[in-house]
Amino acid sequence: MIRSMTAFASAERATPWGTLACELRSVNHRFLELTIRTPDELRAFEPALREAVAARVARGKLDLVLRLRAPEGSGALQLNEARVQELSALAIALSARFPGLSTPFTDLVQFPGVLQAPEADAVELQAQALALLDTVLAEFVAAREREGGKLKAVIAERIDGIERIARDIRELMPQIRTGQRAKLQSRLDDLLKGTSVAVDAGRIEQEFVLWLQKLDVDEELDRLDSHVAEARRVLGLREAVGRRLDFLLQEFNREANTLGSKAVDARSTAAAVELKVLIDQVREQIQNIE
Repeated sequence: MIRSMTAFASAERATPWGTLACELRSVNHRFLELTIRTPDELRAFEPALREAVAARVARGKLDLVLRLRAPEGSGALQLNEARVQELSALAIALSARFPGLSTPFTDLVQFPGVLQAPEADAVELQAQALALLDTVLAEFVAAREREGGKLKAVIAERIDGIERIARDIRELMPQIRTGQRAKLQSRLDDLLKGTSVAVDAGRIEQEFVLWLQKLDVDEELDRLDSHVAEARRVLGLREAVGRRLDFLLQEFNREANTLGSKAVDARSTAAAVELKVLIDQVREQIQNIE
């Protein structure tokens, strides 16, 4: 299944410690590059999160964000009695030295450790996070596949165009060879007109054959047909194929360049140019494929 490298997915999940939210987005990249942002409670789970993503995604620059939002009005924050007792004892001890010292309630509760959230069960919280990530990954991969289906249709259309041009060039070659032979014979006749130079017809024929062999493109057209068949096969694979297609496009481009260099007719030159245009269009689309 062809997959695009650009996608976005998100989901939320209720847990005993609040609402767990997950977002996953990606853009094009040559390799898999994953950035993870999590709250402190989930930071220890990052290796497991990274492994889960790598098992489902092969390429792209991914940004994974996990948030844990405490439920409102649920009394999630609790007073740390031990810390308050420590601060109280310290205030009493310093009261003689700082008789006018006072601390507003809002400053007191903001002191580190005065308020604390209920301690989460690390094993259960990791299980909840991985379950949520699994849901997001399923949506994320599905979004990539939907976009990949559109890319596949565009690429397949261009591959059909490449095959058509190769077929047209193959059909034109006998006419081009005949035309080039007639053109050279006409030039030779003009050069020899009014001279008494003897011409070895066999040698002339041999030179014609050698010259026309240099213009032969059957081998390039055969390779193009082979590349077209391989591209269609790769498009049907159920795995990441972006790199394979990118390499294959280099082979397409090599044959197109050779065809252009051997073109001696306006029709074959135009066909070679159109071929390179289609190959470039395919390359642009492949840059978006996983």
